[in-house]
Amino acid sequence: MTDSTVAPEVHEYYERGGERTRLTGSATGRLEFLRTRDILRRLIGGPAKVLDVGGGTGIHSAWLAGDGHDVTLIDPIPSQVAVAADLPGVDARVGDARALPVPDASFDAVLLMGPLYHLQTAEERVTALREARRAAKPGGLVAAAVIGRFAPWLDALRWDLFTAETAPQMFDQVAATGELRPRDFGLAAFTTAYTHRPEQIAAEFEAAGLTGEPYAVEGAAWLVDKLEELLDAEATRDRLLDGLRAFEREPSLLGASSHLLFAARNT
Repeated sequence: MTDSTVAPEVHEYYERGGERTRLTGSATGRLEFLRTRDILRRLIGGPAKVLDVGGGTGIHSAWLAGDGHDVTLIDPIPSQVAVAADLPGVDARVGDARALPVPDASFDAVLLMGPLYHLQTAEERVTALREARRAAKPGGLVAAAVIGRFAPWLDALRWDLFTAETAPQMFDQVAATGELRPRDFGLAAFTTAYTHRPEQIAAEFEAAGLTGEPYAVEGAAWLVDKLEELLDAEATRDRLLDGLRAFEREPSLLGASSHLLFAARNT
């Protein structure tokens, strides 16, 4: 997406800067970050040339560069690219996930940790995945994060947000269509987004010529009341992360996860 094609409410949300601290300022955000980093570190392996598509201000690019990878970040919001450009070892550029400004077969790993949230049609999402495949070397990693279909409902349940008069209609719409449009219902939570069932993201990868595997990022652990306590203590944090790693491929837990990471190797 170029800056001009980002939906106004999505552009406003990211310009507001909330995403700059979302993965560090709350227990659920911290869990998402730790688990995403853990999965990607195992999938990427040794020093690699990495393309971080829709990388925002560089929350993942920063640790990737710190791990010794050669990192290029692409994002449609110029103000976010300007922040990411100051990160050591990160080449940050404005660009569109559906038309990446990079050569064919030029990266060992192509990551889409946000673009599929905001591309509202399957055609657009498959286009972005095809672009990621084009940019990846043969055998290279293509990984994408998606929001779970029932994450908005579970989030509202956790935070007792069902009192809003329009909430039931919004959750009915999300469950039926995958489309999360809180502004249409007078709600200020998050922004326009798309939510996936596990089988949907698998089908979109296949439509892009990729066969991959799903990983439950948070599993059901993001719903635990004492999550912050568990993450603050090293011993319990390690036990929690070990358990989530052990169960990350368990089919019965995929739908309970707030986010899924789907990963494939380019052929």
